[in-house]
Amino acid sequence: MLQTIMLTKMLFSLFVLLLTCKEGMVVEIDLSKTIVWGPGLKPDEITMRARYIFFQFVDSDGKNLTGSPGKDIISAHIQGQTSSGHACHVWPQVLDCKDGNVIVRYRLHNTCFNLKLKVKMKHEPILSLGFKGPVYEEECYCPHLSTNSWIENMECSKNYTQMHSDLLPFANVDFNEIREDIIKRYDQPESVSLCHYVVKSNKIFRRCYGKHVGFKIFMDSILLSIARKVLLPDIEFFVNLGDWPLVPKNGKNYPIFSWCGSTDTKDIVMPTYDITASSLEAMGGVMLDLLSVQGNTETPWERKIEKLFWRGRDSCRERLDLIDISRKHPDLFNASITNFFFYKGEMDKYGPGQKHVSFFNFFEYKYQLNIDGSVAAYRFPYLLAGDSLVLKQKSKYYEFFYNDVVPGKHYMPVKSDLSDLVEKITWAKKHDKDALEIAKAARQFARDNLLPRDVLCYHVVLFNEWSKRLKSKVKVLDNMEEVLQPNHSCKCYNEKLKEEL
Repeated sequence: MLQTIMLTKMLFSLFVLLLTCKEGMVVEIDLSKTIVWGPGLKPDEITMRARYIFFQFVDSDGKNLTGSPGKDIISAHIQGQTSSGHACHVWPQVLDCKDGNVIVRYRLHNTCFNLKLKVKMKHEPILSLGFKGPVYEEECYCPHLSTNSWIENMECSKNYTQMHSDLLPFANVDFNEIREDIIKRYDQPESVSLCHYVVKSNKIFRRCYGKHVGFKIFMDSILLSIARKVLLPDIEFFVNLGDWPLVPKNGKNYPIFSWCGSTDTKDIVMPTYDITASSLEAMGGVMLDLLSVQGNTETPWERKIEKLFWRGRDSCRERLDLIDISRKHPDLFNASITNFFFYKGEMDKYGPGQKHVSFFNFFEYKYQLNIDGSVAAYRFPYLLAGDSLVLKQKSKYYEFFYNDVVPGKHYMPVKSDLSDLVEKITWAKKHDKDALEIAKAARQFARDNLLPRDVLCYHVVLFNEWSKRLKSKVKVLDNMEEVLQPNHSCKCYNEKLKEEL
């Protein structure tokens, strides 16, 4: 392996840092026991826009640290050279999760050689990595791994409960028999937006139907990103660009990929466009992602306000009901509508619309509510990744990971009509330690299942599994247009060239 790794844990057997986690309490950190993990440890094998590494610090008793290791004492230094010998443009970032974990992530703007990554606590090294290269930036079109090899290399999960359930009705799919039926059934420009995709020889083609097809950019982005890294199998599929799932449970077996599922439909569910975009564009086009949430929650549990905090649009009746409940119990709630669209006629009663609050500031409060909008509220992953207790409304709608979150372990369930919401908040106030444990379990679930690597894995595994079910030969239709890779100058290096380098 070209990569040279020194996990410097260290020449010294024990480095002790005095850290005040709580008033009057001093903790000693044993750096030699620091737990390190994440795709950023293999940047020459795993290409992402923002590569990331987690550091879990451990005290001298062998227990995981549960507070911040200290403000601004962790530093990351990354440097390398371009093929022409100039310094690589690398942007590192350190995110303190305030729970004993620190995230170091970094973005490359060039293909780098002789990349060196060093992480220190004060002046003591925690991690030292060296790579001869090349280490590609996200925009490089250099696919060389099959889906199976990529999945193994990424250490993707081997258990996708929702995916296998969704694919069960589709053992053999012949698009020559159903293609025109699907188009005829869902070509409803005023109410449905649908795109027909073909991936052929690692190139992407599509034809869209509907009046509002702007959300095709999200599907385009994930396909283009994966195709830059992976030799995708030839596949054909349809993507629903709307929020509402399309295929009735008791209707024909039309394979439609959707971002949201429901108990009365049988769409094949993918990660939402929201979490996918944030995974692809972290340290780029978005501020909010699953890692930034963890690194920007400033208020420790014991200092959080003991109220439920919520902000959102008026996109379902229950959100208005929430305002009624909150006004009856102002000691338990800080809840407001931000924008009125669906219930403009009731603005006098439930308004006025309040200003938006930074999502990071939500977590100044101990309790968060995940309540449906038009469909499932796509903020659920971000709430789980925060450090507050999430109360989730029971709903017929679900995202790709809902089968794996456990009520009472990762969140507190609430009835769909919110009739037991006050009761659940009251319980949490009386059982503060239990509420904290649920909040911790939620964050750990997000780390294990919802980070950018997991989102990429879900898509690639889904496409790979889907290819096995296609009976008809995949072909590009005459009415399709190619979705082109961005113009980007990047040299790819085969294995022989890598060895020479």
